[in-house]
Amino acid sequence: MTYTTLIQPSDLAAHLGDPGWAVVDVRFSLDDPARGRRAYAEAHIPGATYAHLDEDLSGPVRPGVTGRHPLPTPEAFAATLGRLGIGNTTQVVAYDDAGGAIAARLWWMLRWLGHDAVAVLDGGFPAWQAGGYAVRGGEEVPAPARFVPHPRPALLADVEDIVRRAPGVRLLDARAAERYRGEVEPIDPVAGHIPGALSAPFRENLDDRGRFLPPDVLRRRFERLLGGAPQADVICYCGSGVTAAHNLLALAHAGFAGARLYPGSWSHWITDPERPVATG
Repeated sequence: MTYTTLIQPSDLAAHLGDPGWAVVDVRFSLDDPARGRRAYAEAHIPGATYAHLDEDLSGPVRPGVTGRHPLPTPEAFAATLGRLGIGNTTQVVAYDDAGGAIAARLWWMLRWLGHDAVAVLDGGFPAWQAGGYAVRGGEEVPAPARFVPHPRPALLADVEDIVRRAPGVRLLDARAAERYRGEVEPIDPVAGHIPGALSAPFRENLDDRGRFLPPDVLRRRFERLLGGAPQADVICYCGSGVTAAHNLLALAHAGFAGARLYPGSWSHWITDPERPVATG
């Protein structure tokens, strides 16, 4: 069986040690970028490697030009995947401790490079621990692999796609509602949202345990937001292109396909002061 959206802790536990599987810990905190690596060294799922959001899942930041977490080149990311022991036939499982907020980034990036056998651990490391499964500390060094990227540009939307979008295109903003409205902005220098975007906080994809809602519940949520728009006319964004992938994962788990990511997201949109900003 190939896992392409979510995997439960019990299913992952049954495959620990399988040579065709790779588990990646992507725990990360914007407030303390080193915290995830420390947490991994203290305790992680046996066999898991660690990938850092800033260093492994993002390209170089160019102030005033890129957003806060630009995508790496396909070649650079393919090299990272090979170092993590991931080849083109590997079943990948990503996990974090934030309801999939960071793990979804790795999920989407693998799909962007043409790799569908990737899933996010539902509930992440807290669910793994709650299930009583084994953990261990230290660092894992996998056998290197070769990953050949097959990029899917149709999964991307750039700023021109946003500016020139047709009236029926839906923009979904994954940030918290108060950031969308411009009432607070703890990270970026400008508050607000892209005009015409709809507020779709990624945390509303989760229940109170930090696990994804059932597919039928997610489908009803997005049907209300999309209002019948074709799935190819859906573009997701957030602050820097990370948590927007959570909405893309939820859409896929609910049976939708074809939605795109604006990787630069809000932090890229506001690099040009001529671009309009909405609040409220």
